[in-house]
Amino acid sequence: MTNNDNVPDPVFQPAEFLEYLYRVAVRRALPLHNTAAFLPAPPSRESGGRTLVLGAGKAGGAMAQAVEALWPVDAPLSGLVVTRYHHTPPREAAFLGLPPRPEGYPQRIEVVEAAHPVPDAAGLAAAQRILALTQGLTENDLVLCLISGGGSALLTLPADGLTLEDKQRINKALLESGAAIDEMNCVRKHLSRIKGGRLAAACAPARVVTLTISDVPGDDPSVIASGPTVPDATTCADALAILARYGIDVPPAVRVALEAGALETPKPGDAVFANHVVHMTATPQQSLEAAAEAARAAGVAAYILSDEIEGESREVGKVHAALARAVARHGQPFARPCVILSGGETTVTIRPRAPGAAKGRGGRAGEFCMGLAQALQGQPGVWALAADTDGIDGVEDNAGARVVPDTLARATSHGLSIADHLDRNDAYGYFDALGDLVVTGPTHTNVNDFRAILIL
Repeated sequence: MTNNDNVPDPVFQPAEFLEYLYRVAVRRALPLHNTAAFLPAPPSRESGGRTLVLGAGKAGGAMAQAVEALWPVDAPLSGLVVTRYHHTPPREAAFLGLPPRPEGYPQRIEVVEAAHPVPDAAGLAAAQRILALTQGLTENDLVLCLISGGGSALLTLPADGLTLEDKQRINKALLESGAAIDEMNCVRKHLSRIKGGRLAAACAPARVVTLTISDVPGDDPSVIASGPTVPDATTCADALAILARYGIDVPPAVRVALEAGALETPKPGDAVFANHVVHMTATPQQSLEAAAEAARAAGVAAYILSDEIEGESREVGKVHAALARAVARHGQPFARPCVILSGGETTVTIRPRAPGAAKGRGGRAGEFCMGLAQALQGQPGVWALAADTDGIDGVEDNAGARVVPDTLARATSHGLSIADHLDRNDAYGYFDALGDLVVTGPTHTNVNDFRAILIL
């Protein structure tokens, strides 16, 4: 991400202005900007305690670098954090604006990479190593847990009776089912030996401080990365109901264990959480507010609908289109010019493919943009951008896409049918052909969806 403070003119450069607002939102969520206030003091020298850093998530590399840079040079520090492939930031201090360290200063927190959104063997090995590092902790030790979105897939340690291949199949089925993030993570917690508060239990009796960046509607820390260090109020029965709702099978032995409650997670009030503190260091709402403030500073009224919008991406796009058309045509409920902002986590239900049909590409931001463009029907004076704040829409190389007044007309001239691309969940192919993908590369943070609609 470029830290560019040159503000594009919203009237003459509407697409560039929306990308500027996206950069502002992402910048607000970078770990360097929100970590220092929440760092505890290191254990005293007299106690002999040590500080261990453990973590998982798409922001994990940047969070680890921020902690290293801000931690006292003379205080012991070690640990292991797992992040997504290609999401480890460069170590140059200038990249994230980190303060310089002494010449030859060693890296103290190891950062490894693994697959997301479907787990792989590297994530399994990282989770095993993280759990092993908790052995021998005492009440004098401090564990800093750095948790961000994506940790559910990256921190994979299957429950007894499950193989990695089982977890991969179940995870893929959940992703394609249209299940909400809290439903997916309920299942993940009960099929894991490290999520759903189990990492916290393994750290006992050490003091645990969790620093978390929210990527979920409602900012519930038990949902972020499937809550490895916080109590879990969901149950095995809840997990079974979700599996039944979406027609997802698990091995018979695991089903029996769920039915018997043998895979239950630590609950609120459990003594293992008595010495734990959780700090929410960055949230979707904070990023939306930063973008709104930047828009107002540029002379454009800004309105935040919500930071926790859920539902089918294309349908959410249609609802946003109806609101934008009302503003453009009637000046209601907002006067022009204005920008409408929203966040949350929508879902994409993968449609069945005809035999031999090409597989669609794209994520929820692109699918939102297709639903929006289809419903806008070329409404003059409306520009939009939707992008994932981690810089990756689904599993593609784009963050999202943009919609402009002539999107449908240009698509028609290219022989593209938006209905066909929606049927195939092929947002990437649609917007790539138009040159309207938003490509940023990994941003090294993650506060979920960002959507901005500019009405002039």
